Parts: sequence; C-alpha cells; structure tokens
Amino acid sequence: MTSASTLSLRRSAKILVVEDDDAMRDLLVEELSDEGFDVLAAGDGRAGVDLVLTHPVDLVITDLRMPDVDGFDLIRDVKATRQAPHIVMITAFGSIETAIKAVKLGAFDYITKPFEFEELIIVADKALNDRKLHRHIEHLQREVEGKYRFGNIIGESEAMQEVLGLVTRISTSDAFVLITGESGTGKELISRAIHYNSARASQPFVAVNLAAVPSQLIESELFGHKKGAFTDAHSDRDGLFRQANGGTLFLDEIGELALELQAKLLRVLQEQEIRPVGSAKVERVDVRVVAATNKDLEEMMTQGSFREDLYYRLNVIDIRLPPLRNRVDDILPIAEHLLVQHAGKVGSKTPITLSPEAQRMLLSYRWPGNVRELQNTIERGIALCTGGVIEPTDLPQAVHHKRDIDYLAPAVSRHLSMAELERDFILLVLDDEGGNKTRTAQRLGLDRKTLYRKLEEFGKRDKS
Repeated sequence: MTSASTLSLRRSAKILVVEDDDAMRDLLVEELSDEGFDVLAAGDGRAGVDLVLTHPVDLVITDLRMPDVDGFDLIRDVKATRQAPHIVMITAFGSIETAIKAVKLGAFDYITKPFEFEELIIVADKALNDRKLHRHIEHLQREVEGKYRFGNIIGESEAMQEVLGLVTRISTSDAFVLITGESGTGKELISRAIHYNSARASQPFVAVNLAAVPSQLIESELFGHKKGAFTDAHSDRDGLFRQANGGTLFLDEIGELALELQAKLLRVLQEQEIRPVGSAKVERVDVRVVAATNKDLEEMMTQGSFREDLYYRLNVIDIRLPPLRNRVDDILPIAEHLLVQHAGKVGSKTPITLSPEAQRMLLSYRWPGNVRELQNTIERGIALCTGGVIEPTDLPQAVHHKRDIDYLAPAVSRHLSMAELERDFILLVLDDEGGNKTRTAQRLGLDRKTLYRKLEEFGKRDKS
C-alpha cells in the first residue's frame, strides 16, 4: 500500500526516461505513469539533455548503451546543469566497474537488466526523497546565509559600522580572528557573519562554548578519540576540528582553556594537524578558527594563565565588540527588529510597538547584559503588553533605573579636586568596559602600566 505522502511526491515530481529502444521506453513510461509519476521520454541521450535544459526535471532514468550520447556522457552533461536532477542508470552490461564509474560521475543509483519494475519503483521513490531532502537542506542553508549577511546585522552606530567594515574586509581571508567583548554583545553572531560571507560558507560552521565542556573532556571534544582511549570511549569519535574540516570552528570563551590544552591547540593551529586521543597517527585538517572571550587575555598573559604564543596566533585579526551602552544609536533599531521577530514567533497578527516612554527608558538604561538582556526585555514586553503597545509597566524593574549621564555637574557640586575627578572618571570607564583594563587604557589614552599604577594608588588612597 503506497502512502499518501509518497503518492503526493510522485505527482509533484517529474521523471525523464531516456531509452533508445522504443518498446522498452514505452513500457517504462507506462509502468511509471501507472504508479502515479509524471513522466517525460526521450529516444536518445542528446534529446534527453535538451529536455533537462528546457524542462524542470527531478529524476532521469537512462539506459547506458545509446547512440550519439551514451549514459556516461549524459550523466556528465546533466550534472553540469543548474539544479541538476538525480540520475538512475539502467543497463544490461552490469559490472562493478560500470557501477563505480556511474556513481563517481554523479549517478544516484544503478540497476542491471533484467529487473523487476517493483525494484525500479523503489529506487525512483528513494531518489526523489533524497532529492527532496537535499533541496530542503539547501533552502535552510540559503536562509542561514541570508540571516548572517552584513545587511541583516543591526548596527547603525559608528562603533558597529567600524566592526562591520572590518568584518567585510576580512571575508576573503582565512586569517584567524579573535573577538573580544562583554557577554551578550553578539560575538557568535559576528563569527557566523565572518563564516557565511567567506569562501567557506558552503562548508560547516561548528561552535563550542569551552566554558560549558568539562575540562577532562575538552581534548576529546576538540580533537576526537579512538575506541578504548579512556574508560567511556566505547567507539571512535570525530572531534570538532574534523567536523569543521573545510569550514570554520568558533571557540567561544577561549580564556577558559587550561594551559596544557592551550599548548596542544597552538600546535594544531600552527601545523593544521590533529591527533585524536589514543591515536598514534596525525590527521590533516583545513579549519579557520575564530575565537572569542569576555576576558582580558593580555592581563591573563601577565599573570601566566594564558600563553603569549597562542594569544598572538589567534589574534591575527582583532575585533572588539562595543557594549550596548556605548552604541545608543542601535538600541531602538535592535528593539524594533526583535519586536518583529518575536511577535512572529508568538503568532501576533498585529504589529507590537513601544510607547514613547518605554523607548526613553530603553535609551536611558545601561544594559549590563547587552543585546541578550535587551532581547529578554522585549520578549517580556511582548508577553505582558495589552493592545499591542509595550508600556513602562511591561518592562523589567531594572530598566526603570536610568544611566548616570551627567557626572560633571555633580562633581562641581561636590567640590571635587582634579585628582578626585580623575579617579572617579577612570573608575567609571573601567566599569563601563566591564573591568577590562586593556580596553580601559586604550580608551583613556594611557599605557597599561600607567593605568595599573593609578589603580594601585587609588587602592592605597581608599585604605588610608
């Protein structure tokens, strides 16, 4: 009993039969049509190729031995066409060499005469289902690639325009990238944009949060293992480097990697070779690595907790993502984008908007959780609002606290000295940069040694 879904697929697909024997061609067309397939026919290879070029064909069933253009030539010509159909070859000259050649040229399957028509029907259904799956995957791939096009990343502020400009320039490069920034600033979003706008876009993008992997399993997770390498290694397993071969591996929270594994990672980056746990052999890989962290790796180097050679190997291109509080121009555009996105998820038929007062609150809040916190805020607002308008009462209590914009007027009223004003300003910038001393020094125009010395002085002054 043929299922309804199979019958539906047969009716929606078009099959081309290419056979120079008139009687055999007519028989194939009749049998396939009786099973619900929509069938075209061609009497030779050249006519078959011409039909593929002029008609939307999903499956070609072709004889091998034909005058003019034989089955092998037909496979070559058909597979070179745009959105090439699947191909099944039928021949009386069955041999393993013929089958291998047909498959290598791009045939989906191979049937030897004489055969039962039930066998052909099974192979045809299998080919059409495989084609449907591949087209669905291609559609999803195009959707993903579209999502991460530069034009779809919200960043109207000057700071984000600089970031996107840099990402655009490196899209044709295979250089390693280090993305730094506070949690929630969109480091994985940028890493995906780098991948899907590069020559590696059709290859895998593999992401791992190193902070979420138990330390004793990270080596196996990255490089794979052989069966019996350790107690729970019941079978061979590919590591993330092998899974990402040809594409991009995103190593989030790189600052969490133990020193011993930092040395092994450095060797892999330098040699482009991995050695699975428990294996005596190395394997070549071709992987672009994008790493990210919210930690100050330069400070970690001075403390001896991050290898200097690994830092410079990863940091070929440095992308620093600004916190949301430093890109106020992006807050409302991101919020509006999230409103459309999440309203669609909950099935809202009418647009949901922010009231003017709610907009002012979003603009005046400091967003310590960055874009991720803004996303949660919008989701809450959509869930709680009535009448399609998000009001201040629909926003979390934390958002009601305004940022401290004017610090000079209070400084004057408090009669602060220049030294006290300098201290407050440095500490304010340090807090704004999430405690990252390297970025704080750069923003203040100081070298790190000067910043460290001043912070030491502030600490002594507070204790006295």
